[in-house]
Parts: sequence; C-alpha cells; structure tokens
Amino acid sequence: ARKIQLELDDAARKWLADEGYDPVYGARPLKRVIQRALQDPLAEALLSGDILDGAVVPVTAGPEGLIIGNRVGSTRQEPPKDAVVH
Repeated sequence: ARKIQLELDDAARKWLADEGYDPVYGARPLKRVIQRALQDPLAEALLSGDILDGAVVPVTAGPEGLIIGNRVGSTRQEPPKDAVVH
C-alpha cells in the first residue's frame, strides 16, 4: 500500500543466507533473521519518518550486519547487558 521497494544487493543476500542457515534446521531460521535484521529496523525507520511512501530503500551488508538505507539493521553480536533500549 505504501509502494516502498527494497533493493538488496549481493552482499545483503549472502548475509541473509549465511545468517539464516543452520546445519541442523536448514533454512528454517531464515524467517527469524529476516524479521530481526530487516523487518524490525525497517518498521522503526518507517515510524520515525526516515522512509517515506514510494521510497526505494537500498539494503547491503557490512561488518556490523545489514545496512538498511543509512541504518545498521543487525549485528552478529549480542547487545551489551547494560544496554538501554528506548
């Protein structure tokens, strides 16, 4: 309805495939990785007004995880125990 498009480059696709694959469960964890690393940060960006209707949002991967527009969507590390989430 909002006509927003995601453009995933090869690095983002590889990152999702690597993070979403488990030797025991195969690709089943992929859904959780997509939700945690892509959908949740995308929703935050939409709510904050960083992504507008009709936007084309580039998605790539870097050392910290997925980069959605100009936001890091996920890290491979757990957040510090003393981290405060607002």
